[in-house]
Amino acid sequence: MALITTPFGPRATAAEVLDGVDLTGRRIVVTGGASGLGTETVRALAGAGAHVTVATRDPAAAKPLTDEFPHVAAAPLDLADLASVRAFCDDWQGPLDVLVANAGIMMLPTREVNAQGWEMQLAVNYLGHFALALGLHGALRAAEQPRVAVVSSGAQLRAGFDFDDPQFAQRPYDSFVAYAQSKTADVLLAVGLGRRWADDGITANACAPGFIHTNLTRHLDNATMQALGAMDQDGRLLTPDFYKTPEQGAATTVLLAASPLLDGVTGRYFEDNQESAVVDGGPDVMAGVAKWSVDPAAADRLWDYALPVAGR
Repeated sequence: MALITTPFGPRATAAEVLDGVDLTGRRIVVTGGASGLGTETVRALAGAGAHVTVATRDPAAAKPLTDEFPHVAAAPLDLADLASVRAFCDDWQGPLDVLVANAGIMMLPTREVNAQGWEMQLAVNYLGHFALALGLHGALRAAEQPRVAVVSSGAQLRAGFDFDDPQFAQRPYDSFVAYAQSKTADVLLAVGLGRRWADDGITANACAPGFIHTNLTRHLDNATMQALGAMDQDGRLLTPDFYKTPEQGAATTVLLAASPLLDGVTGRYFEDNQESAVVDGGPDVMAGVAKWSVDPAAADRLWDYALPVAGR
């Protein structure tokens, strides 16, 4: 099966990807839309006419967006708290055209767990979004050409999903491995949704936004930032050539969420606005999607693992 290509390069912005796309009347939820990539995702979608709900722990933080766009609203959502996820879903009324699973946390320095005992990165990045998608399934099914866009990361190349000890209950906690596993789970979420909801007309795809300076990296230590070339010896941020702006980082997200170029496409992974090749994961692999991240059997197994916790 040939990889999907688009005319947009890695430096295209979200607004450029949606240039000429009319989203008037489309209803879209963006988790974590009040900051970083989420803000630029909301701005591009709203700029194309969509009615966007910013789902965030602190709705007041979305005020700049709700002031800028009369058709942007904010609603409370804490992905680490399944009661909050259920409340958001119960409050939603009417069809939902697009769910953008954007919110996330990265490399928590110590192991934390949510109320269900899930390691916090896996709980927020995957389980909360899985429960949210399940709770909004009926709303998505009621829309025309509904989509789910899942923001993953190139970190999925570094670790598969450890079904033997996903919560780090037995093995030593490793902040990066935990993050990488959660991002593999995000790709498997898109694969699982694509497999199970195709008959409902719902498509789902995942993407990596690339390297960007946002609050997501707040837990990275100075040595790691310096190794990336993103910080000097005095602690000042630098912007290496391979870094993107937030507007560029949000481009692949809005491609998945709203571009007609992806009509009918499901269960795929994109980076730099192109579909990625499937590769063997590992410490030296810099691009592509790992085989373990798009393994249908792993997607089904992860769905079955999470469903008793997140199911409604």
